[in-house]
Amino acid sequence: MSGPMALEPGGAEQDTLALRLAGTPARGDDRTLALRLPGFAPDPEAVSRLAADLADRIGPAVHPYEVAALLEAEGLTAEQIKQRYGHPNLFSLAAALYEQVPRTFPEPAPAADPWRPDTVRCLLRGVLFALPGLAYLLTAPLWHPGRHAAALILAGLVSWGWGQALGHRAHLRMATGRREAGRALLTGAPLGAALATGAAAPLTGGGPVLLATAAQSLYLAAAGVLLVLARERLLLAALTPLVAGAAVLPWWDPGTSLRTGLPLLALLATLAGTGHALRGALAAPAAAGGARPRLVWSLPYGLFGLAAGVLVLLEGRLEPYAVIVLTVSMGPAEWLLYRYRGLSVAALRATATPAGFLLRSAAVLGGCLFAYVLPLLPAACLTGAAPATLLLLAATLWTALLLQAFGAAWPPAVICLAAAAVAGAAAALGLPAGPTVLPLCCGAAVLGLVAYALLLLGRPARHA
Repeated sequence: MSGPMALEPGGAEQDTLALRLAGTPARGDDRTLALRLPGFAPDPEAVSRLAADLADRIGPAVHPYEVAALLEAEGLTAEQIKQRYGHPNLFSLAAALYEQVPRTFPEPAPAADPWRPDTVRCLLRGVLFALPGLAYLLTAPLWHPGRHAAALILAGLVSWGWGQALGHRAHLRMATGRREAGRALLTGAPLGAALATGAAAPLTGGGPVLLATAAQSLYLAAAGVLLVLARERLLLAALTPLVAGAAVLPWWDPGTSLRTGLPLLALLATLAGTGHALRGALAAPAAAGGARPRLVWSLPYGLFGLAAGVLVLLEGRLEPYAVIVLTVSMGPAEWLLYRYRGLSVAALRATATPAGFLLRSAAVLGGCLFAYVLPLLPAACLTGAAPATLLLLAATLWTALLLQAFGAAWPPAVICLAAAAVAGAAAALGLPAGPTVLPLCCGAAVLGLVAYALLLLGRPARHA
């Protein structure tokens, strides 16, 4: 499509043909013969009807040529334009329509939220984090917390830290291919279980406690694999023996055999489900190329997992039920991490200046953090836990996870390690101000994490 070439202002060449007669004219003798061609009289009524029919598509046009392209797409021929609308050509009619229809610039349709969370999946993950605790409830009469808890706690801390690092590495490999992630999990999960069991072995004294520690480590490793591979429903199905056994405890004592057999059955089902999930991942086609990520990249995630485990342990020493509340809240916490990213993208689209985005980003961060810790307040009151400690610990963990989600792993790891070290040293030394040290450490950690989050995530480039 090309536009008409204007020869002279006024366009008289379009309707006048001038013929000059041969010969030398005398003075004052004009031998030019002008023939007036049939003209075109635009039909305003027909043009107005056409403008009304196409107003929604003509209004956003920024040049008459866009209207001309629209008319061509509508199938108008040159003959129709002349006879029906009285215009000499396509571009004349397009210019008339462009002038007649006011300019309108409608807002684009709202884009889909790329970070829309899966609510059911997030809530299910929160439940799955807490369900393994039913095994301790079932087997409570079979072991002595004072003598045996130290080995289970140490193995749990090692498993937690190793699982965080392995989960990060598996997700890095997932960017290359599902097969590569499966290979990382197949190698790392058994190694983590062996490391956790070996670290706690000196505290077990051998015998049944060592077996229980090994079973706990195996379960945490296998469950971590299923969660990384997004097989939450398979893990839930594997834990049904624990749910069934715990459900009858208020009315019936299942006895030693069932108290031991149901957790063992759940462990075997989890291991079988893990093997099935890994087999499916390893059956995926191998990805071409793809550099293997360095091991040190996952180190801060493992250190954060260790620090978080220590902080939760210190809270659990004083308020065991608060740990259950905090564990279940990890599902909503994950949901809010997705919502933060979606709301940040919406804020980016709604602002035009960096300062405006910083204000909106601060509001989004404060709103998500408030939405996470507020429901924990009545839960703390119901369990008899100190609300300040539980809320500050929850805020610390959520803000650190938020920074990790954006690839900033070392600052939250260092801050949480410092808080865990100070609070742990105060508890180990039996200082008089011991109960107040944990909320003070968590409060300081929250301030540092939130300040860094505003500095880092208040920049539009992080959300583009």
